[in-house]
Amino acid sequence: MRILLPTGKATYSLVKDAARGFDADVVVTGEIASFLSPSQLTGLVMQERYDMVIVTGMSTASFDGVERETGVPVYLGPRHAADLPLILPMLDEITLSRSLPADEFLAKKKKEEAMRLVEEYEERAIPEYIFRSTKIGGNSRMKVLAEIMDAHKEPDLPARVEAFFLMGADIVDLGFGFDAGPDDVARCFEGLCDIPGPLAVDTQDPALISAALARADLVLSLQEENIPVVGEEVGSAGVAAVIVPGQKTLEENMRLAERAGISCIIADPLLQPVGSGLAESLCNFPDIECPLFFGAGNVTELIDADSIGINALLAGLAYELGASLIFTSEHSDKTAGSIREMRQATEMMTLLGGRPYPKDLGIDLLVLKEKRKRREPPLVYEHVVEADTMPKEIVYDPCGNFRIGTEGGYIVAVIEDKAYRGCRWEDLFFTVLKDGRVSLMDHAAYLGKELYKAELAIRFDRSFEQDGTF
Repeated sequence: MRILLPTGKATYSLVKDAARGFDADVVVTGEIASFLSPSQLTGLVMQERYDMVIVTGMSTASFDGVERETGVPVYLGPRHAADLPLILPMLDEITLSRSLPADEFLAKKKKEEAMRLVEEYEERAIPEYIFRSTKIGGNSRMKVLAEIMDAHKEPDLPARVEAFFLMGADIVDLGFGFDAGPDDVARCFEGLCDIPGPLAVDTQDPALISAALARADLVLSLQEENIPVVGEEVGSAGVAAVIVPGQKTLEENMRLAERAGISCIIADPLLQPVGSGLAESLCNFPDIECPLFFGAGNVTELIDADSIGINALLAGLAYELGASLIFTSEHSDKTAGSIREMRQATEMMTLLGGRPYPKDLGIDLLVLKEKRKRREPPLVYEHVVEADTMPKEIVYDPCGNFRIGTEGGYIVAVIEDKAYRGCRWEDLFFTVLKDGRVSLMDHAAYLGKELYKAELAIRFDRSFEQDGTF
């Protein structure tokens, strides 16, 4: 297979080294590879017989016309020339994309394959229990239980529950505080009759537990004080229960639950937060036959650190301890996104299988940090102009000033009585330029900066403040 690899002067040596051993022509088309034009590429392809062309993944031009005129397919390679050695050996096994850079395309394919394997493993898994078609325990995937605190105060509880399931929760847990009564609990669960997913009730009050049994699939939590009062009712309803230690040990309370007729038992040894006995509580996880509950949310909420890495590590600990259920919450702004993070972490643990480490799985929780730094060729120049300090005095644009904010996943830029709205900063910037709303270059630069900050705020679920630091 004969390949044409057009490139720029700066990346020539990288591409030449990558092409060694392949039937490939490496041709310099200018200073920068991404500036390659369709007409320039057509001229190159017509000079020789090629089976395919791989252009840099940074190209924004359309090469459809080149294909039509020459009959030679043109694919996007990786965005970074340093990644080309990873791509070329795979050409006999894969067909690259004409619209996605090769590194993104392969990452997408690898993720799709990873998710297919997760579904396949879960389909074959043999569980201990099944709640509304959700497998618990055995060799099934560790399930994510997400809590809604003070569920009786939620203005639209069904919508919140559905949102939690869409985020990746396998079970949604309704928590009720001391100000909740049996009528509140009954009302909440009655309003969720059309929700197909499994639900849990989180209270130790026997009256509240009893009020939930008509719909709840799981009770959190039972111990020696409430088992004698409500244990038989839980058992008769066929509802599963999370058992915790109290004045009696975990094992003693599990035996109490069994005698009360509860057949679906999940043991919770109670995970402690960092600084309050986390390491010691991990040592308390027993080697028992029934499924284990791992209260990760208690750790994530009580540490001022980004939740992504904390959740990934806690999921790994839970996996090693053999936990079947992992608890998470989004009670605070800093833990927003924990449900999605924990779901992905449990899928990573499913793919771990016989691997020694949870890496190179096809899915990951890398959001801000890169897996590996890109090795780009050095910039070439002869003279350096040091940047001047931006003057504090502002020259206002005669066309007017924008107030920029975010609303429901959109970037919004308001000027006078008109709002420009979009999801990508470049789309808004193009539109306001097209409408003649910007006349000064420094205002254009400022506007681009603030619009991009707003997009980043949406992407990373952060607050946005115009003129503030990100």
